[in-house]
Amino acid sequence: MARAIAAAGRFAAAAALSGESADRLAVIVEEWVANIVEHGGAPAGSLVVMRLARTGTGVRLTFSDAGVAFDPRTAEDRGPNLERGGGAGLALIRGWSEIEDYRRNGGRNRLVLRSRS
Repeated sequence: MARAIAAAGRFAAAAALSGESADRLAVIVEEWVANIVEHGGAPAGSLVVMRLARTGTGVRLTFSDAGVAFDPRTAEDRGPNLERGGGAGLALIRGWSEIEDYRRNGGRNRLVLRSRS
């Protein structure tokens, strides 16, 4: 997860994103990668692939992972889990980005997001 967040930071600096946009990008990346790692059930040693690209009004984020199928467009948002902490990530992702595409192909999830900043 640290590598993904660091990559997002380097991208934000190179793309000259505003401080707020860079912070939101870091949170989106952290929340999605954390969900993959904590809940995805991917085989040990499998890779999470992340691509970031500047668009006219924001950033396109593409993630690929070998975890269980998970379509965030249809997943129920249960809100924060006050007992263990966490649980707000999906709401943040939905609030700060648009889900452009989700597909499951060849045993991998592929999610494309576009930031709203």
